[in-house]
Amino acid sequence: AGPGTIIMASGVQDFNRTESDRLNEIKGHLEIALLEKHFLQEELRKLREETNAETLRQELEKERQRRLELEQKVNEVLKARTEEVPAAQQPAKPQTQANGTDKRSHTVCSRLQKWFCDKFGEYVEDFRFQPEENTVETEEPLSARRLTENMRRLKRGAKPVTNFVKNLSALSDWYSIYTSAIAFIIYMNAVWHGWAIPMFLFLAILRLSLNYLIARGWRIQWSIVPEVSEPMEPPKEDLTVSEKFQLVLDVAQKAQNLFGKMADILEKIKNLFMWVQPEITQKLYITLWAAFIASCFLPYRIIGLSMGLYAGIKFFLIDFIFKRCPRLRAKYDTPYIIWTSLPTDPQLKERSNATVSRRASLYFGYPETWMLQTAASRSYVGSSAPTGVSKDEDTSRFHTTKRGNFHEVFNLSENERPLAVCENGWRCCLINRDRKMPTDYIRNGVLYVTENYLCFESSKSGSSKRNKVIKLTDITDIQKYKVLSVLPGSGMGIAVSTPSTQKPLVFGAMVHRDEAFETIFNQYVKITSASSSSES
Repeated sequence: AGPGTIIMASGVQDFNRTESDRLNEIKGHLEIALLEKHFLQEELRKLREETNAETLRQELEKERQRRLELEQKVNEVLKARTEEVPAAQQPAKPQTQANGTDKRSHTVCSRLQKWFCDKFGEYVEDFRFQPEENTVETEEPLSARRLTENMRRLKRGAKPVTNFVKNLSALSDWYSIYTSAIAFIIYMNAVWHGWAIPMFLFLAILRLSLNYLIARGWRIQWSIVPEVSEPMEPPKEDLTVSEKFQLVLDVAQKAQNLFGKMADILEKIKNLFMWVQPEITQKLYITLWAAFIASCFLPYRIIGLSMGLYAGIKFFLIDFIFKRCPRLRAKYDTPYIIWTSLPTDPQLKERSNATVSRRASLYFGYPETWMLQTAASRSYVGSSAPTGVSKDEDTSRFHTTKRGNFHEVFNLSENERPLAVCENGWRCCLINRDRKMPTDYIRNGVLYVTENYLCFESSKSGSSKRNKVIKLTDITDIQKYKVLSVLPGSGMGIAVSTPSTQKPLVFGAMVHRDEAFETIFNQYVKITSASSSSES
């Protein structure tokens, strides 16, 4: 195996799955971001210069348009003067006769024009069409202090909304029996007499009045649920690298959970209207038709009264009973049943995968059916595949990547295909420290392991020269590698040394680094032992 066998043996002993996939994924993205920031500053500077040139080009185009407009106005004035010259050359007698009337009419018109411009000129200028200016917003760089400040601003801004929702849930849960009873009686009385809209408007005016008094220094607490003041931690001036990394992880976790909940709500609404669950959408369809027919024949007063009474009874009584009795809610609360039974896109994907696996198990459970399916597939493949090809060769031929067949992408034989462990590959970035250009120094892509080769497919479109193929027997050393020493953990990279490279090739930002290292090392040992035994 060479002089690197001892190092590889120690690398296998370090194999340990101690970090979760979520932390590894975030660390991988952070690692890629730091590397790209380090090696692409020159390209960013060039892009900024290009954007400045674009703005200057737009301003130059505007100045050209203004110059053309001024030239057009000057030509119009000159043309009007040339038309006045022949009129001035007419005989003097008729001109002297109408001289007084012309002067009077000219003075009156000039006065009217001046008065009109003084009164309405500003408003006329407001309606002048101008080309829309495209302004490019500058993005602020990532800062731990700015991040914590934005999180606190978001929490303070969402506090009134969360307090309002808490008060509504407290009314529905009868947290204060007297308050809920008074609110129920007032609401039902207002709905019965047709005062529901004035009541809500009066409550909005009352809330604004209380806010005005609170802004003036009055201490007024109008809340059913008592507010708990949370201690505000003073912002730290200087954070260490580990504290900044932990802060990024906390914010990423909160953002992940918030975006997940928002995505679930939006996907459920989309699937409700797209007939993904026909039996659920059918209920909504019938309800809408019934509401449409009722709105055409019944007076709006009766419709508003029925909707208001139903909303009050549902909010104050039915929801209270259903929250206290979950079994009743699961059986008779129709909106709750519909909402919980609506699937999200990941749930639909899991269902489709389950049906596919179930069909595959049925095929394997009934040999005759499976034989018919395999015979049909062989007859279909036989039309395109030459005779005398084995089953393994036939299946490997049709293993494809994003850019085409596997063996065509890497210029390998048709027998070479990824191992079962890495059929979809491991996402990573290739760091070639022999290259000096930033675009060639780091490449994002997917890493595959075949029986004899280590293949890296670049994610950027272009020629296949950006891909990398390493023969396993040419590897002189392989070990786990930590790209950035400032990050916690044992790293997410694998360093591979070959005779053709001065510095080891590093596959960094790999989420499943330990699994990939074990697979590559085991296949390397298998190939080297087989080659050594054949030579002996």
